[in-house]
Amino acid sequence: MNIEQHPFEPFLPKNTRILFLGSFPPQLHRWSMPFYYPNWINDFWRIIGLIHFNDKDHFCNITEKRFNEADIRKFCTQNGLAFYDTATQIRRLKDNASDAFLEVVTPTDIPSLLQQIPNCTTLVTTGQKATEVISSTFNCPIPPIGSHIEIKIGNRPINFWRMPSTSRAYPLPINKKADAYRQLF
Repeated sequence: MNIEQHPFEPFLPKNTRILFLGSFPPQLHRWSMPFYYPNWINDFWRIIGLIHFNDKDHFCNITEKRFNEADIRKFCTQNGLAFYDTATQIRRLKDNASDAFLEVVTPTDIPSLLQQIPNCTTLVTTGQKATEVISSTFNCPIPPIGSHIEIKIGNRPINFWRMPSTSRAYPLPINKKADAYRQLF
């Protein structure tokens, strides 16, 4: 089974206050853009659109079935939202994007990421696999979905939020997911 290397560099604006961590990007053929949460049927950017613009299609180009990467990057940079994933190398145990069939080969060095974004106070996982990796890495409990706990990474206090998955496979309506993410913001 092939080991996949993470295809993106960490997106770490200088003013980062929130670091979002998923598990790993889906396969290339599922991308609608070369940026985080690229799968057209993943609702992450629709949730962000609902929360910040009251429009789930704010970052969408519906006719082309893709997200507006330039608008997303600009919004995230202006609002201090950083992105990476909890694995830099994985194996896909099945030919799909499901976290249930991802084997983490190399977890991300989260303390190293945080050193690059000194104003970041919040770490957010957007799915079960990412949450499990953070819990295992920092030997901390898993917060209930939609809530957070404080953890220490080095001497730094960090709010660790566990959010509902933005995958449509996660059985919660988009408005309910947006309500949970709204608590974070």
